[in-house]
Amino acid sequence: MERDQSATPVEADAESAAERRREPAFNLPASLTGILLFLVTVHALRTYVLSAAVDEELILNFAFLPVRYTIPLDTQGLAWLWTPVTYSFLHGSWEHLIFNIFWMVAFGAPVVRRIGPARLAAFWCLAAAASVALHVVFHWGELAIVVGASGVVSGFMGAAVRFVFSPSGRISRQFAHLNRRLSLTETLANRSALVFTGIWFLTNFLVGLGLFSAGGMGSIAWEAHIGGFLFGFFLFGWFDPRR
Repeated sequence: MERDQSATPVEADAESAAERRREPAFNLPASLTGILLFLVTVHALRTYVLSAAVDEELILNFAFLPVRYTIPLDTQGLAWLWTPVTYSFLHGSWEHLIFNIFWMVAFGAPVVRRIGPARLAAFWCLAAAASVALHVVFHWGELAIVVGASGVVSGFMGAAVRFVFSPSGRISRQFAHLNRRLSLTETLANRSALVFTGIWFLTNFLVGLGLFSAGGMGSIAWEAHIGGFLFGFFLFGWFDPRR
């Protein structure tokens, strides 16, 4: 749309404000929207369609269990191979799922806009695997079931810290993905990025101490959150097409 060059500064500001108001309030990349719909569909099927016996079988074959890796791999099926990724598509409750969707919309959207759907698939799989890799270090041989996309969401957060904060510390919801990726030194020198990272780690350590617990989420695998965040923070450059 062409703008009237004869407009006064006040009129121009009013026109710019009107354009901003016409921006969609909910504008997600198609690939991220598809993932969110898939997560909702999976949980709806588990909750309302599958029998308890079938759902237990699904959990056994697609959730992550640290105990799998204490058993000789040649004496079991191949679930040990895919469960470090497939657990991220399962959730313990609607509260758990909605919590992850909220943060995925906030931090996943700028990352996905930046890297595109093909790199997103690789990022998701590797972030999920990195999350439970750190989790299993602290819970070797345990029978506790791990499900949820929280580790991947943490990966999105770690990746976003590398580029969403402008030098002023502000975040542009629509254009943050166009920012230059900061080096590690620049990231740690950015006050907003440093404060956000510090609060994030403090919150997760408090979760580890049992001071926070979201309803319906059960035991929180906070070590997996740390693993995902570190993966996104340090290795986002592998996926970032912008230099």
